[in-house]
Amino acid sequence: MDPVNLMTRYSARSASSTPGICPGYKLVMDPLPHVRFSTAMYRIADLHQRRRTHGMGGGLLISGPSGAGKSTIVRAYSAAFPRVHEAERTHIPVLLVTVPSSPTSKSLAGAILEALGRKNAHRGTAPEKTTWLHEFFTRCGVEMLLLDEFHHLLYAPTLSSFRDVTDWLKNFLEDTRVGMVGCGLPAAEFVVNSNEQLARRFSERIRVSPFSLEDPADFHEFRGILKALGERLPLRSETPLYEANLARRLLIASYGLMDYVVKVLEGAVSAASTAGLQTIDLDVLAAAFRDRVWRDVPERLNPFHPESPLRPLDRPGEVFHLHTREDPIGSPVAKRLGLSMTMGGR
Repeated sequence: MDPVNLMTRYSARSASSTPGICPGYKLVMDPLPHVRFSTAMYRIADLHQRRRTHGMGGGLLISGPSGAGKSTIVRAYSAAFPRVHEAERTHIPVLLVTVPSSPTSKSLAGAILEALGRKNAHRGTAPEKTTWLHEFFTRCGVEMLLLDEFHHLLYAPTLSSFRDVTDWLKNFLEDTRVGMVGCGLPAAEFVVNSNEQLARRFSERIRVSPFSLEDPADFHEFRGILKALGERLPLRSETPLYEANLARRLLIASYGLMDYVVKVLEGAVSAASTAGLQTIDLDVLAAAFRDRVWRDVPERLNPFHPESPLRPLDRPGEVFHLHTREDPIGSPVAKRLGLSMTMGGR
């Protein structure tokens, strides 16, 4: 059974869907080289080149709120250096790994081994896995290790486990001399700041912030991104997406985070298609925001309502409230260490 057949069967408006547009539309495209993306890619490449030239590793920390595009950055960098299967080995210049939830040194080592392609990566002790990793990194020519969800390290099961895994990471970085990029939520800064030696190795930091209405250059770039996205949509917008007023509504609807911009636009195409419309208008965008971002939005707070106050939706109880918090909510390690970033960590 094709999922599209089921969608058609159970759609209340299936008979009026826009011809030529498949239900479940997804905006698939290469990452747009905006300033935040380009800066991060350049900094990773700079670390990579230093590793190749001097054989010395180092750390770079990329942090920012959920949806800002951090994972897109490390995935794009990893994709630029694909594995090469040679006669005697598989050459892996860049290895992308997702840090497991509630990690220990053993489970983190296992995750790295699994990413390398080792079978039964869950078996063995932490020291055994570390030895295997050293062998694999040498054999496969690993130059860069990209650790996504780096903030997961702060959610180690115990304070002792946290200190053990951060020490393990510091030693692994030093012993392999690999270039290492940590990528995660703002709480990731706690991870490196908690260990003086790790902090010194991750002295290079990048914060990927949301786009802002307060910065004219930032808003201008945001409008440029909307223009590029609009050209890739299968439906025309009645008002160009990059028109100043509509761009402001899209920025409010997304909190300046690209992931939510894409969610709204994908939802708009699907909503218009379901209604049998040939263009995207404010009503369609309002429906998309309600469907894809904030289901229970009060009508006048919907950024695409004609009388919307167009203010950030980050007050308590609103959709982006949690995006304003930088403290590691629910981390027993943070509580034991007395960490708090409720004032922004600055």
